Amino acid sequence: MSRVHDALRRAEQMMGTAGEPQATAGEVVQVAPTAELIPAAGFLERLDEVPFQPAEGALLLDLSHPHQPPNEEFRSLRTRLNHLQNLQPLHTLVVTSPSPAEGKSFVAANLAIAQAQLSGNLALLADFDLRRPVLHALFQIPRSPGITDYLLGNAPLEAVIKRVAGMNLCVMPAGSVVKNPLELINLRQTRELLRELPRIFHWVILDSPPLLFSADANLLGTMTDGTILVVRIGQTTIDMVARAMQSLCENNVVGVVVNAARAGELYSKYTYYYSSYGYRDREQGVEAGEGADKPAH
Repeated sequence: MSRVHDALRRAEQMMGTAGEPQATAGEVVQVAPTAELIPAAGFLERLDEVPFQPAEGALLLDLSHPHQPPNEEFRSLRTRLNHLQNLQPLHTLVVTSPSPAEGKSFVAANLAIAQAQLSGNLALLADFDLRRPVLHALFQIPRSPGITDYLLGNAPLEAVIKRVAGMNLCVMPAGSVVKNPLELINLRQTRELLRELPRIFHWVILDSPPLLFSADANLLGTMTDGTILVVRIGQTTIDMVARAMQSLCENNVVGVVVNAARAGELYSKYTYYYSSYGYRDREQGVEAGEGADKPAH
């Protein structure tokens, strides 16, 4: 197929595209520059600032205690992703899970916070779970205006992104309720937005709906650089993981995060988890990376 595409591209270059100026020998065609979706100059200064005041029980990282185990584990995940970023284009990430209640929003939010702790590492956390958004509740900010309001042309981009005070973190809530989230995500404006955001932000992290309950995450995965799959010890079954990976066609899956694993128990419980799916942990936790090979809280 690549040969066919190359041949078509060469033919198009030789013949010109209908409706576009064509060049003859010795003639230079002036092509108008593409307009920037996000004017870089002064964009961040135009964003409204909100305090960092997580909701009670939000389980967001405690910045006043940086050496607590959850902070350490998300820094480990951050380090692995930053290393991958040095090896391949990786700026936009979809965080999803096979089914609900596996901790994808928990992971997306804390990963964004961990990335924002690095100097100069400006991160954007975007709530693309337009069906059941929660990020606005976790950060105690208004749900609207947000992503849907921007995509529908009801609000400018700078009005739907909030900058968290004292951090290199911005949050883009889901926005007003819409009847057909998938159709909205499939708009050309969504692709343009996700293509342009890395011009401003070092990391763009998207919380998305579960893979097995809607096609939203699959579609977003085709527009971004990578996908992280969140699974929960004692809840996610092998069949769920297999179906989720199959729905993604294993394309651009950069890692798996194992949630609700206690330190020192991941290895000992791994076989039990795959044999009976009966293990449930009392503590929230995360393990991350390619293959999920370290225990975590």
